[in-house]
Amino acid sequence: MAALKNSPFVVTVEVNLIVVALTLLGLWSRLWSLCHPPAVVFDEVYYGQFISLYMKRVFFLDDSGPPLGHLLLALGGYLGGFDGNFMWNRIGAEYSSNVPVWSLRLLPAVSGGLCIPLAYQIVVELGYSSWSAVAAALLILFENSLVTQSRLILLESILIFFILLAVLSYLRFHSHQQTSPFSARWWLWLLLTGVSCSFAVGVKYVGLFSYLLILALAGVHSWQLLGDRKLSNVVVLCHLGARGLALLLLPVLLYLGTFYIHLSILTRSGPHDHIMSSAFQSSLEGGLSRITQGQPLEVAFGSQITLRNTLGKPVPCWLHSHKSTYPIMYEGGRGSSHQQQVTCYPYKDVNNWWIVKDPTRQDMVVGSPPRPVKHGDTIQLLHGITARFLNTHDVAAPFSPYAQEISCYIDYNISMPAQTLWKVEIVNRESDRDTWKTILSEVKLLHVNTSSALKLSGSTLPDWGFRQLEVVGDKMAKASHPSLVWNVEEHRYGRSREQAEREEELQAPAQMDVGRNLSFMARFWELQWKLLTMRSESPEHKYCSAPLDWITLDTSIAYWLHPRTTAQIQLLGNPVIWYSANAGAVFYIVLFLYYLLRQRRRVYDIPQDTWQALQLTGTLCLGGWVVNYLPFFLMEKTLFLYHYLPALTLQILLLPPVLEHIHQHVIRSDALRNTFCAVLLVWMSTVILTFTALCPLTYGLSALSQQELRNLRWKDTWDILIRK
Repeated sequence: MAALKNSPFVVTVEVNLIVVALTLLGLWSRLWSLCHPPAVVFDEVYYGQFISLYMKRVFFLDDSGPPLGHLLLALGGYLGGFDGNFMWNRIGAEYSSNVPVWSLRLLPAVSGGLCIPLAYQIVVELGYSSWSAVAAALLILFENSLVTQSRLILLESILIFFILLAVLSYLRFHSHQQTSPFSARWWLWLLLTGVSCSFAVGVKYVGLFSYLLILALAGVHSWQLLGDRKLSNVVVLCHLGARGLALLLLPVLLYLGTFYIHLSILTRSGPHDHIMSSAFQSSLEGGLSRITQGQPLEVAFGSQITLRNTLGKPVPCWLHSHKSTYPIMYEGGRGSSHQQQVTCYPYKDVNNWWIVKDPTRQDMVVGSPPRPVKHGDTIQLLHGITARFLNTHDVAAPFSPYAQEISCYIDYNISMPAQTLWKVEIVNRESDRDTWKTILSEVKLLHVNTSSALKLSGSTLPDWGFRQLEVVGDKMAKASHPSLVWNVEEHRYGRSREQAEREEELQAPAQMDVGRNLSFMARFWELQWKLLTMRSESPEHKYCSAPLDWITLDTSIAYWLHPRTTAQIQLLGNPVIWYSANAGAVFYIVLFLYYLLRQRRRVYDIPQDTWQALQLTGTLCLGGWVVNYLPFFLMEKTLFLYHYLPALTLQILLLPPVLEHIHQHVIRSDALRNTFCAVLLVWMSTVILTFTALCPLTYGLSALSQQELRNLRWKDTWDILIRK
């Protein structure tokens, strides 16, 4: 024994049995019968499609958030051997044998289960007793909505896990700051804070609010360090540098890394890439890259081209014309030029082709050698099918009376001279002698006679315009707004018959594989911009709700209904926990203001360390609730109850510390404290009983009778499904 004590190879391991027990309970509650139901449940139909696209390496764009969450879900499919061959076409569709349901649902379930021990450790790190920490963990364990959301192919449990991990990591880092700054553990928890914050944002953009809260708290603590005269200037700079490295630089690098992996996997063209730029599409295998492979690089006089507008709103479209003319008179009584219509058409079509003509020459073919069009050159654009020139004049556009009408010129012999000269202005040029390049160059076309710029207004024309998009001439357009900018997407050199016969003798035009020359950062910025600005217009959903409905649990979501029985899954919270968390938040605010006013009067009711712990608890828990809830009032998107779950989780963590504070510092009498403990015991029993009563709707394992379902409809607004 003595020899063992003197041995330098003895390893001491401390195991917190409470944490182990809570972890096992959390995992069991989320993993139990995980494959049920063996059918698509609510938004699994949405995320499952993206998993299949990952398996097939087909590019997609999800405007709801960045790619980390989708990558993690796809990892489950990859480890389970999923080949992506399943039609995620409707809720309730039975999974086929090739879909590894358990593997796909595993990561969300494990993330949800690990939130229970995280809740325990956060409350302990805030300075409260193990009893309060256990209570916080049990509240997370028995919250029905968190259980339901964790057991499906959804992202909320993963988001909550990273938020809680970021909070715990920062608290651990802050505690080591007081005792052992710059130690290995200090660095570990600081770096883990940055990693967790980055992953929270990478799963869903709403994770940014929690990240900003932790950054704000770190800023306050850094400000306090600046005022510590015991620290030298060098030490203070090291502290600030370490925080900048771990909380700013590292999250940015990790965020970029997730996009790099995302774009490295999705290399094939698919149904979503049409909203990306021509250059981005050309970087994908198949699709546009197959069409544009080997195109001439430089646009020359005589080139045949299609022009795509770079705005991409409301949909990507190409400059287009057809034989139909503008009506002589519009509905409001305003007249038009009755010239040939020019529109922007959101589909590839033969009427999208134009010929770049030299105004000083009659020929409309590319010379030998080709004469490239440069920045500042004047051209004419001849519509390929109707052989009429692009034109604008002092006639108001159909739906944009402040702008000029764009048309293809028809000579009616009524003293309307053709004004068909356009100046090419390359927006992204490196010099004033740059040539107009296929796909790469972004150009504005300025009408020589009127100084109007060719612009996509975005208005949809009526039936006489075949519901295509309006194009106008804008005199006020000075900036390079995307609606003014166009790029050549498809390009070929026009040849005469003689040239075609001696094609091999002509100088080969310069060609370029655009996709291979598009850098990762160029693709990242374009994809990031699309994610932040593009919003699909989704109609009102049957189960959507307003943020005010969440705090009172006035709404639920029917996730799944068995095709033959009444067995169903409802996203429904535990009302006892829900209302108790609201009461705890209100009581904390009252208590905090009371202490603040008393201290203003130089009356200190509680010790300073207790006051600091109470402040830190409120900042992270109540502040976390605020930043994860209030922003939804400003969002113009379809909202659901599950959007409230991150805020609810942090609000729940506030409740046990408030109850402990009441027990320790508000109640003075031992008899009242004993009564308070008895009330808390009854309350926790009610929490568990309520959880148990709602379990059939949480797990969807058992079918209930109509009367049993009516008995569970505790609010008329709960959409519990009852078969007749």
